[in-house]
Amino acid sequence: MNKLDRKRQVRVVAALVEGNSIRATVRMTGVAKGTVLKLLVDLGDACERYQDAALRNLKSKRIQCDEIWSFCYAKAKNVPERLRGAAGVGDAFTGHAFMLDLASRLANKVQLTTDGHKVYLEAVEGAFGNDIDYAMLVKMYEGDSGKNIPSEARYSPAKCTGARTQKITGDPDPAHVSTSFAERQNLTMRMGMRRFTRLTNAFSKKVDNLKAAVALHFMYYNFVRIHQTLRTTPAMAAGVADKLCDIADMVALLK
Repeated sequence: MNKLDRKRQVRVVAALVEGNSIRATVRMTGVAKGTVLKLLVDLGDACERYQDAALRNLKSKRIQCDEIWSFCYAKAKNVPERLRGAAGVGDAFTGHAFMLDLASRLANKVQLTTDGHKVYLEAVEGAFGNDIDYAMLVKMYEGDSGKNIPSEARYSPAKCTGARTQKITGDPDPAHVSTSFAERQNLTMRMGMRRFTRLTNAFSKKVDNLKAAVALHFMYYNFVRIHQTLRTTPAMAAGVADKLCDIADMVALLK
């Protein structure tokens, strides 16, 4: 059990959910690095269990999916030979597991849009069969992705020249074939979790820490943070929660 008092736990969590790194949180709160990491993992596990139970029987109408890339320990090309293939090291994409989990949480048939990643085709069919209205939004980009890119543009996103809609299953409404919300959510993740920031040394060294950080982020984002457009939390707007929560309520999940 974490030995920090509740007030200091809240200060640490408040720093983490605002996108600060572990070391920045240590400097801001005066709490030891090991203690911050322990609190992150303990509370992240508690938040994961809470959301796993709360986010069930969801009455969604439309869902958008778009993958976000990160890595643990090292990028795949830099993983030492002795660790290649080990769980939680390098890159990973769990499209099949994700879609099966998604399908288990829905109360009704939905319209789904994904990008053109081919893994989604088999993953969606395996999870939903024909009981879904599914379309892909395939975007086209211009530019050379090789070594001839000028240094000032190398880390800029490629220019999107267009997109085409591809109906996969059912009868998706063309007016709602989009991944814009999912793409914006990915940006929020990169701003709200230091581990997802590009071109830094803040990447996760352990997959358990990454998992805990993601659970903590979404607990705060969905159940605590009041969104300007909704004027409440997403959990309350979706009928998943019946009251506003704060960071102290999150910390109270620790047993």
